[in-house]
Amino acid sequence: MSENHAMITAELVDLDLDRSADTKEAAARALAERMVALGRVTDLDGFLADVAAREAQMPTGLDGGIGIPHCRSAHVTEPTLAFGRSVRGIDFGAPDGPADLVFLIAAPTGADDAHLTILSSLARQLMNAEFTGALRAATEAEQTAALIWGDDVATAPPTADQREAEPQREADSQPEAESQQERPPADAPPAEGGTERFRIVAVTSCPTGIAHTYMAAEALESAAREAGVELTVETQGSAGFTRLDAETVERADAVIFAHDVPVRDKPRFAGKPTVDVGVKAGINRPAELIAEVREKAARGDLTAPAGPTPVDNAGDSGDSYATKLRVWLMSGVSYMVPFVAAGGLLIALGFAIGGWRIDKAPSVAEHFVWTDHTSWAALLFQTGGLAFAFLVPVLAGYIAYGMADRPGLVPGFVGGSVAVTIEAGFLGGLAAGLLAGAVVMGIQRLHVPAVLRGIMPVVVIPLVSAAVVGFLMFLVVGKPIASLQGALTDWLEGLSGANAVILGVILGLMMCFDLGGPLNKVAYAFAVGGLTHPTDGSLKVMAAVMAAGMVPPLAMALATTVRGRLFTRTERENGKAAWFLGASFITEGAIPFAAADPLRVIPASMAGGAVTGALSMAFDCTLRAPHGGAFVVPLIGRPLLYLLAIAVGVCVSTAVVVLLKSARRTPVAPGRDAADPTADASRVPAAV
Repeated sequence: MSENHAMITAELVDLDLDRSADTKEAAARALAERMVALGRVTDLDGFLADVAAREAQMPTGLDGGIGIPHCRSAHVTEPTLAFGRSVRGIDFGAPDGPADLVFLIAAPTGADDAHLTILSSLARQLMNAEFTGALRAATEAEQTAALIWGDDVATAPPTADQREAEPQREADSQPEAESQQERPPADAPPAEGGTERFRIVAVTSCPTGIAHTYMAAEALESAAREAGVELTVETQGSAGFTRLDAETVERADAVIFAHDVPVRDKPRFAGKPTVDVGVKAGINRPAELIAEVREKAARGDLTAPAGPTPVDNAGDSGDSYATKLRVWLMSGVSYMVPFVAAGGLLIALGFAIGGWRIDKAPSVAEHFVWTDHTSWAALLFQTGGLAFAFLVPVLAGYIAYGMADRPGLVPGFVGGSVAVTIEAGFLGGLAAGLLAGAVVMGIQRLHVPAVLRGIMPVVVIPLVSAAVVGFLMFLVVGKPIASLQGALTDWLEGLSGANAVILGVILGLMMCFDLGGPLNKVAYAFAVGGLTHPTDGSLKVMAAVMAAGMVPPLAMALATTVRGRLFTRTERENGKAAWFLGASFITEGAIPFAAADPLRVIPASMAGGAVTGALSMAFDCTLRAPHGGAFVVPLIGRPLLYLLAIAVGVCVSTAVVVLLKSARRTPVAPGRDAADPTADASRVPAAV
């Protein structure tokens, strides 16, 4: 840290904190006032509010008498560290009692990686007893600042106890040195003829990614050296996120997660023994965690991590642009769906209770009769309309979020709102999200003066990106997209006869091809986008999409009922749940069947979905609700014909899957499982 002495100076050191502070709030204020005096903090109360908010997430006291309050704040002009020492001790919530060493770390919201790396280096130093001992022994502010910024700890004057212990330490030094020479380093290869050492990979992270992230990493690494195991840590902190090498993860025998925020790209670690704890546990009891994960590995206790959020799985740097584009679009769609479901169902309920003219009702804020059912219907309709109005802005905002993380939200939402204003609809939202993400990513690559870095994420990036995206959407790309959206709407409105049936077939195939995957989501998003400006054609599309999406799980449920011997015991159990999942329009209910036998299940599902989509369009069925399955049938135009279309498609899929399985597989005898290793070889399905 010697290259950044300015981060802490003698003016930021208080070796007698007791005279001005006896609580953690008072200690933070005393140290923050020193930052204000040097111009490092622009708003004392605003900064202290950010410190308190961070403290509320998790106490910042650590074992060993250390308090490390810290935060990232818009009121900080440059990364700064203040240090205070207390004789009485100040309670920061550590398990072993008050802290006598207090570090206040202040980082700007847009701090550069170099500064944050220096702060993380300090956090690792705090796990070194020699370093903390030198801080307790220091008598001058200048000397203390020098220790913290990286001068050799040995320059600090020894305490009386240290001087008394010096002769004994000299006497003991030779055996210890010999012991160290005999002990192999943690990363040494196994001895010839010996067994390979146990390997662990770990991920550490905390809400601000400044201190605890790196302290947990240091503690785990030290404990691993003492235990004689090989441990590699991925710190997902503010100083950057570099994935562990794929080969390192593959070779690992176990995984430790010490985190207080979601682990990014978590599926990399699936199928390995895992210990999952908070970051404080990684700091306070690393040896226990290593012992625990080794016991799990010995028992063969495999833990499958939870799936990632869309942004967590943003794609490796080597992914193709098409792969990254799909991930970005799915990010927007995933965040959009809850708004679609809530808003769309409220609108549908409003129509069901109040009739088709409920959209003409006056605002419930001005006119509401408690005993009138139409007022309640209007309340549902208008609330749903407001929720549904977020559809395009949320889609655009979270596409940009998937591309550029939080800085992309402001221009994404602004661009999505512009798309609504100029009636560019769903297509406009897609374009706005991609533009916003691209603009923010471009700004982030620019080299900016150090004085501007602190205000980049809260002022410069939102201001510039929103202005650029607004200009592009209003004056450049928005109008052509709005024209295209209008042409698409007119085309849907004019669909009839054979053209409508063909579209129904295409949508049905898309809904059933990957059973909830990207192609399914594209078809669903296309249908939902039409509901932003509903017409007769767009309502038919929504009906066909939902009907086709219900077919695969219902067909698998029916097939396991009528020809259970063709399925394993596990599949028959999944078939019982698939009845409800299919009726609820959860296409993913068929995934277990497709995963086990994709070459039979997926074609069968597509056949039934295509038939259902075609029949729904041919019957002129309509749907105003974007979700709900059988539970919104009363809100469907021509409901009996709609149910008939679904029933026919389910029967087609069931017949096809039974035919395909019967042609390649002998039925399983009653009480036997198709996966039973004792079953006859002829019953084993062909590899797919």
